[in-house]
Amino acid sequence: MQILTNPHRGRGLKTAELAEVPFPSTDAETPLALLSRCPVASETPLAEHELFGTRIWVKDESNRMNLGSFKALGAAYVIAHIAAATGKKDLSQALAGRTFVTSSAGNHGLSVAAGARAFGANAAVYLSQEVPESFAKRLEAKDARVVRAGADYTASMQAAMQAAETHDWTLLLDTSWQGYTALPHRLMEGYLVMAAETVRQMPEPPTHILLQAGVGGLAGAMAAYFRAHWGDAPQIVVVEPDRAPALHDSIREGRCVLTEGETSDMGRLDCKEPSLIALKGLARDADSFALISEEEAFEVLDSLAKRGLATSTSGGAGLAAVAQMNLGPDARVLTFLSEGPA
Repeated sequence: MQILTNPHRGRGLKTAELAEVPFPSTDAETPLALLSRCPVASETPLAEHELFGTRIWVKDESNRMNLGSFKALGAAYVIAHIAAATGKKDLSQALAGRTFVTSSAGNHGLSVAAGARAFGANAAVYLSQEVPESFAKRLEAKDARVVRAGADYTASMQAAMQAAETHDWTLLLDTSWQGYTALPHRLMEGYLVMAAETVRQMPEPPTHILLQAGVGGLAGAMAAYFRAHWGDAPQIVVVEPDRAPALHDSIREGRCVLTEGETSDMGRLDCKEPSLIALKGLARDADSFALISEEEAFEVLDSLAKRGLATSTSGGAGLAAVAQMNLGPDARVLTFLSEGPA
């Protein structure tokens, strides 16, 4: 594992590219209020475990709202917010005739599909050829229109963007760039439900927080909220695959960079370019950025499954980093099992 200490901690990056980009929200009350109206919403568990020679509190998102990951709190929340803003009494058809389009390499697409179906809208999800057919079938089971486009995620995202422009559909991606921040900012706000639950559930503030990242939406939202509630004391470590070091390299270079590399088995984290909102927040809030190898990601899966924490290499990436850190028995570590088994 490689670890980079963040030289911008507390100050953030002062670049022209980020000047008009908002910091992540810390307003958990808005998504909590909206989520309270959802019949399948319930708090996910936080449990203490003795693992890798230290005490670890694991927030298990593998059954969040029957979608199997924290992503249930993202795109579906954005769509619910748009539906509620219509003022209609029957929200089940509040967005009839509207189409939300996205690209996905994993659970974000399921969140878009579930949110669209809940409020009478349509969902179109563009998948690259790398995405397994089993995932396409899960999307279709939620009434999403699945379109195969391109050899990799970048190609499928470009196809989704073109479809949004051609058909006047609403583009709902889980990343952000200059000129596209409003919906991603709202999406990240939805993740604060998980953060607020965690703050309530933790018996005392952690000494270390491990946050896995692809484009950085989860990590950026969590880090901002935890800094607001626990201050500077916890050491926040962002974890990425060494084949997709988008945030790590951007912090090292002091600007947003596009990275290249082999495809990682950590598919939901295999993102070559960071979200600008996440980068802006994490440059201020994270203490360090860690890169883990494919082997390190796989090594922990069996021991996690034996503890009732079955997950994928993406979902267990934070725990894989803990296994390499030798934090000792006095540490209080917080991690997130961000999804169930692949």
